[in-house]
Order: sequence, then structure tokens, then C-alpha cells
Amino acid sequence: MGIKERAAIRRSKMVVNRAANFEEAEAWDLDFWQSQSPEERLSAFVAIRRDVDKVMKARLSKEKLAGKDR
Repeated sequence: MGIKERAAIRRSKMVVNRAANFEEAEAWDLDFWQSQSPEERLSAFVAIRRDVDKVMKARLSKEKLAGKDR
């Protein structure tokens, strides 16, 4: 499966909302996450954690490379 196919699948699964203010957004967010199963919430958490790890590794790698140039 290529990137275009994966992107199409990801877009078909997205759930979005437009809120008028922070309170409305917070209420929608709470309703959304409470409607998810424990497995879905855990899966989302793991995916976010993996993304954060990737970002942190990339930053460390970039910092190391910048330090070598000095």
C-alpha cells in the first residue's frame, strides 16, 4: 500500500469538529474520547507516544549534527 492509499484511509477515518470557543471544543473533545472504547483510546495514546518519540529522536540527531559543525 502506497502513501496515497494510506492517506485516503486515514482521511476516511477522521472525525472533526469546528467549535466557536474553547469551552465548546473541550466539551466536544470530552464527548469524543468518552465515546471511544478503552482499546481505541489506548491505541491513540500509543500512536501519539510513538510520534513524540520520533520527534525527540530527530531533534537529538539534529542537535548532535549541529554540535559537530562547531
